[in-house]
Order: sequence, then structure tokens, then C-alpha cells
Amino acid sequence: MDVKEAINILQTHGYKMTNRRQAIIDYFSTSDGYRTAKDLYEHMKAKFSGISYDTVYRNLHLFHDLDILDSTSLNAEKHFRINCTDNHHHHFICNGCGRTKKINICPMDDIGGMLKNYTIDDHKFEVYGFCPSCKHAS
Repeated sequence: MDVKEAINILQTHGYKMTNRRQAIIDYFSTSDGYRTAKDLYEHMKAKFSGISYDTVYRNLHLFHDLDILDSTSLNAEKHFRINCTDNHHHHFICNGCGRTKKINICPMDDIGGMLKNYTIDDHKFEVYGFCPSCKHAS
């Protein structure tokens, strides 16, 4: 998802485009991989003195509810990244740094045939491990 698309989603749903929301969108659009609320808070407090964790969490959950951000759980903590809107794919996620790598295959191609009498609403497939940089660092 690009910045313009994220802004359009917010405005279409009646939300104002504030400087803080713009900064959040910019942060995630330039981040390579998943980031925590703490990562975002540290980034935001440098630009917006007095920003609270409550503001960060409220906006993270709003962006997630509007499908601007995707989330996953790493090390028992929720992490966020800008949502992908290009062709259907899945991700490898590094347990060390949170970076992602696109996987252009879908296991549902095989699984769907095994569930002929079932209705599938959605799915999410993620592979976890360590990227080459984190693997060599340990």
C-alpha cells in the first residue's frame, strides 16, 4: 500500500488526516518489515513532544481495523507493518529484526481441494526464522 492509498482509506472512512497520522503512515511506508508500538512511539516522540502511548495504540488499532496495517505476533508481542495491496502472496518474517520477504506461493492452492464442503473466509500463512543478516550475527 502506498501513502496516497492509506490517506484515501482514512478520509473515505471520515477520519481527519492529522500530522501525527501522516507521520505514522510515513513511518510504516518506509519501514522494512514489522515494527512494535514501542518502535513507533520512539519514532513519534522525537517529532511530537508529549505524545502518549495511548495515542500510538489508538492509531495503530485504527489503522489495523481499516486494513492499512497488517499485524503478526513475534516474541509474544504484536508487531505491525503497512499492508500489501499487490498480488496475493505471503511472507517470511525474521524473528530477529522483523524484516519480511515475499513468498509468491500459496498453500491454499492445495488445501482448498481438501476442504471441498467447507467455506473458507480468509487465511494467513507466515514463515518465521532468521534472515541472513540476523543468522550470521548470532
